[in-house]
Amino acid sequence: MDLYDVIHRRRDVRAQFTGAPVPEETLHRVLAAAHAAPSVGYSQPWDFVVVRDPELRRRFHEHVHTERDAFAATLDGEVAERFARIKIDGVLESTLSVVVTHDQARGGPAVLGRHAIADTGLYSTCLAIQNLWLAATAEGLGVGWVSFYRELWLAELLGIPDGIRPVAWLCLGPVTHFEAVPDLARHGWRQKRPLADAIHHDRWAAPTAP
Repeated sequence: MDLYDVIHRRRDVRAQFTGAPVPEETLHRVLAAAHAAPSVGYSQPWDFVVVRDPELRRRFHEHVHTERDAFAATLDGEVAERFARIKIDGVLESTLSVVVTHDQARGGPAVLGRHAIADTGLYSTCLAIQNLWLAATAEGLGVGWVSFYRELWLAELLGIPDGIRPVAWLCLGPVTHFEAVPDLARHGWRQKRPLADAIHHDRWAAPTAP
């Protein structure tokens, strides 16, 4: 696929995973693309935990749905009804998962380019996630980012050392198809913001009145 096709075809996948195997060479290409991401001071602060173990995935899935229930309890009326229809994860249906972590200490105390903006390290890890997502899409694989979890709980589940932050649990695997419209837009949770509303020239401009 053309790069622009990949960017616009990419979806946050929940319900379309088939569970079919992912060839090892394909997984390696996807992780190599993630590892090729740019990073502040060439610190490469990411690591990738490939999770296949069914018991670990079952325990994580239970934790995710406990957190889903906690969020649902904060909603009322039509919003609560809308959220009830939304599938939030494909942890059990996907072939495997990749947990992307962030090490803020990677690269030592003097990371070139990070002295004024500490979060540039975290931004770098997010770029690795985006690379992984786009590479997977180009391979015909779906990716679903699960964010209904407590970081300390997940770190304990996977034995992640102190000081290492689990940034993303990504479900990954072959899919039946990619939806033409993102799930949250299809379910009426939120609609796409027009590009024109996001562009400013020289200075921040207030939105024009309708």
